[in-house]
Amino acid sequence: MNGFLSVFKREFKSYFATPVAYVFLVIFLIAAPFLAFQNGAFFKMGQASMQSFFQFIPMLFVFMVPSTAMRMWAEERNSGSIELLFTLPITVGQAVLGKFIAAWAFLTIALLLTFPFPLTVANLGNPDWGLIITGYIGSILLAGSFLAIGSFFSALSKNQVISFILTVVVLGILLRLGMPSTLSILDTFLPNGFLVFVEAISIQIHFESMLRGVIELKDILFFVGLICGALYANMLLLDERKAA
Repeated sequence: MNGFLSVFKREFKSYFATPVAYVFLVIFLIAAPFLAFQNGAFFKMGQASMQSFFQFIPMLFVFMVPSTAMRMWAEERNSGSIELLFTLPITVGQAVLGKFIAAWAFLTIALLLTFPFPLTVANLGNPDWGLIITGYIGSILLAGSFLAIGSFFSALSKNQVISFILTVVVLGILLRLGMPSTLSILDTFLPNGFLVFVEAISIQIHFESMLRGVIELKDILFFVGLICGALYANMLLLDERKAA
């Protein structure tokens, strides 16, 4: 436990030790409302709702979460400090979890800093706060899932740019699988049973399910399973590197 806390504290502090974190926060806090108000046609909807805000979160995360994840292990491997890290009295699991939770906390803070947006919506009308809360919960779980996948690719490559590109491509594919246009194309040549499987593993579909205001166990288990699976793969990869 002490090893996990040490890694967590070190990593969390490091996000605010350089201007990079503040640049990330500024870009996110400008981009998210801008997309909601402009591309999401917030005012044209004629109702106090944050649906236009949450519908752009996955697209934003495809690019912004990898930019956070790419440094998690690639930087350690490139600088050689990963060998020093593993000489400390901590397990690989504690190191992976400490880094992941620190980065997830940072992304959660970025999301929570958008609180002026729901306040603005509430000032314009009477929004459904249940939808807003489940939307934020879904967004936090989505960030965690994307981050866990990004952490794996960060451990896979010493180069942060390669890690970033690989994560963006994989996240883009996983997200695209749930799009109606993609499902429509797949429906023309895939067996019905396989199409059901594609829908079941679609991040987009599980995220949109939570945006409807209902938190179902299957959606929670999907995101938790994805996070645990990616982190476990991360641990196995680092264990292999450590033993080599």
